[in-house]
Amino acid sequence: MKVTKAQEIIPEDLLQKLQQHIQGETIYIPKKQGRLQWGAQSGNREYYDKRNQQIKEAFYNGRDIEDLATQYCLAIETIKKIIYRKE
Repeated sequence: MKVTKAQEIIPEDLLQKLQQHIQGETIYIPKKQGRLQWGAQSGNREYYDKRNQQIKEAFYNGRDIEDLATQYCLAIETIKKIIYRKE
C-alpha cells in the first residue's frame, strides 16, 4: 500500500473538512471498483466450480467418496467438504 501525504493531493478546503473528523492518523481510501472474487479474472473460479459440481453429481448418482478422491487426486476430506458444503 502506497503512502501519500494528504496535503499533496487533497484540495485545502476538503483537507480542512477532513481534519474536523480525523487528524494525524492514517486512513484507507478504497478503490472505486470492488475486488474481484478469487479466480474470477483468471477463470480458475469457474473451473473449480464446474469440477465441484461434477463431484457432487457423481456422489449423488452413487459414486463412492474414495473413488472420487482417487479420480480427482484430492484427499477424502476435501471431497467431503465439496459434497457437504451448503451454498
